[in-house]
Amino acid sequence: MQRLTEQILAHAERLPEGTPVAAKSLLHLGNRAAVDQALSRLAERGKLIRAGRGVYLRPVTNRFGTRAPSVAEVVDALAGQRGEVIVPSGAAAANTLGLTTQVPVRSVYLTSGRSRTMHLGIQVVELRHAPRWQLAMAHRPAGEAVRALAWLGPEQAEAALKMLKRKLPPAAFGELVAVAPQLPTWLARSVGKAAHG
Repeated sequence: MQRLTEQILAHAERLPEGTPVAAKSLLHLGNRAAVDQALSRLAERGKLIRAGRGVYLRPVTNRFGTRAPSVAEVVDALAGQRGEVIVPSGAAAANTLGLTTQVPVRSVYLTSGRSRTMHLGIQVVELRHAPRWQLAMAHRPAGEAVRALAWLGPEQAEAALKMLKRKLPPAAFGELVAVAPQLPTWLARSVGKAAHG
């Protein structure tokens, strides 16, 4: 068992900072029960941080001690590892675009994968499954605008679109108009009005 624990730790140390270590990805080293037990031991010793069911992270060590990797690093690594689209929530997008001054208290991300919760030290990160249209143009300003508008809802969409038309570069606003047919009817109608208004 000691050898398996050392092999898992060596594997984790070769990964870039913030990359999740999934129990499933270690089955070439031993059976699932042995891998789970070794991961659990490493977490108890502080060598790994348990982020969620079957997902562990290597803590970041610097001259001030150890800490969990940043949420952004973990989310990016998880998206790459699992082949999911993971983007900040509509509330975070609305704040980034200046459509609201509210700062989200919780870390919520939208994902093409299943909904789940991760724990990074004391911080809780919620991953919520979202429809494909909310994940369109994932890391582009037009995609951020779609998520922000979805979060704001039909009552505030038209006023927000007027602001976005002034704030976004013309090419980004053009992308938003181009993706309108994929959006829900209320949002497509609002985008159409803003484009011709």
